[in-house]
Amino acid sequence: MKTKCLLFSSLSILILTCCGTSGSTYAENPAAGSSTAAVQEADSLPEDSQASGRESLEAPSSGSSASGTASQGHSGATDTASLPSADAAGSSPDTAADTNTASGTADGASDAADHTLTPSGQTPAPGSNRAETFTALHGALAVDGSDLVDQNGDSVRLYGMSTHGITWFPQYVNYDTFRTLRDDWNTNCVRLALYTAEYNGYSTGGSQEELKSLVKDGIDYATDLGMYVIVDWHILSDQDPNVHKEDAIGFFREISSLYKDYTNIIYEICNEPNGYATWDSVKSYAGEVIPVIRENDEDAVILVGTPMWCQNIAQAADSPLEFDNVMYTLHFYAATHTDELRSRLENAADAGLPVFVSEFGMCDASGNGGNNFEQADKWMELLDKYNISFICWNLANKAETSSVLKSGCEKISDWTEDELSESGLWIRERFKMF
Repeated sequence: MKTKCLLFSSLSILILTCCGTSGSTYAENPAAGSSTAAVQEADSLPEDSQASGRESLEAPSSGSSASGTASQGHSGATDTASLPSADAAGSSPDTAADTNTASGTADGASDAADHTLTPSGQTPAPGSNRAETFTALHGALAVDGSDLVDQNGDSVRLYGMSTHGITWFPQYVNYDTFRTLRDDWNTNCVRLALYTAEYNGYSTGGSQEELKSLVKDGIDYATDLGMYVIVDWHILSDQDPNVHKEDAIGFFREISSLYKDYTNIIYEICNEPNGYATWDSVKSYAGEVIPVIRENDEDAVILVGTPMWCQNIAQAADSPLEFDNVMYTLHFYAATHTDELRSRLENAADAGLPVFVSEFGMCDASGNGGNNFEQADKWMELLDKYNISFICWNLANKAETSSVLKSGCEKISDWTEDELSESGLWIRERFKMF
């Protein structure tokens, strides 16, 4: 594995002091959301065909948009397209980022200039000792058999939060937000969810330059804080990743070129293949996208989604990709997915498949409904048994069960327990056990 120096951006740290369910500091009130492509109701599907649940088509409850106005809350839809609510089954995008938060550039050259890279250790992030950060200790990651390992070949485990769609909740792509997740919640990784096909998605009318700028900002903040960062190409209602393959190729070529010397980036090339998508079609897509990343970064870890909203993990075990440093994703929502899906995960892990849970929730597969913490505990026990990394859905104040902030919370960092949802309280305590 190539040894690389961890770099971080010389950009000045952007500190936002307010998010707002009313969207007052971002574009228009996101509650004026409208509906995006329809997603099949997870509740009507058997367990093995239910999506992970973040895509119910409702308008977001708070936030603002990076590429146009969206809506603010599950209940806040007014007269624009409703956004997805859950991810594994389809999570719903909640708000769009405004141009103040996601200021895109006119061309790739000027954008790259804005994200000049500085060698790690030259200008430490305020209040942090970079020599002691998680990424400084573990460096470039790799896949060894079924294990994720660090620069020393030791097994390592990532855990943290996924943003909701950054199109709708751009305010949480923020240095202080990530600092709070690192220092108060004890996380070491953050996932940036870039929706492709929903309302104002990357491939469906959103400002691609603004969205790429948000992704780059998120990478820079995570790097400054010594955290790993997952760049998530969040397909959902488009079902088969080949639908927007050319956009994916262009996006990953640009990002991997700009950050080729970073050791803290993980590329998730297709969130949740579903519907008519097959493992063969996913493999075909991966066979074109992975080489594009490898042209710039020959050994970054890459996550590949599996069919049926990342539940058909057995298909990947039976016919894995012929690339190094690849892991396969499984998604679950504890109130929907129980013993059967846990059995699939255990069988795949026993077979030696490298698995990464890049999204999960304690509620049902719609991203809403009641939490089932008893089932969530069983899932955590299984992930502990196999030392599997996990990322929780979702970091937002959307009025839905899976959001970790209460819908009335207008803060983007330093939350009190009273400002956390039931889901937020549970997962924060889980993170703090490590």
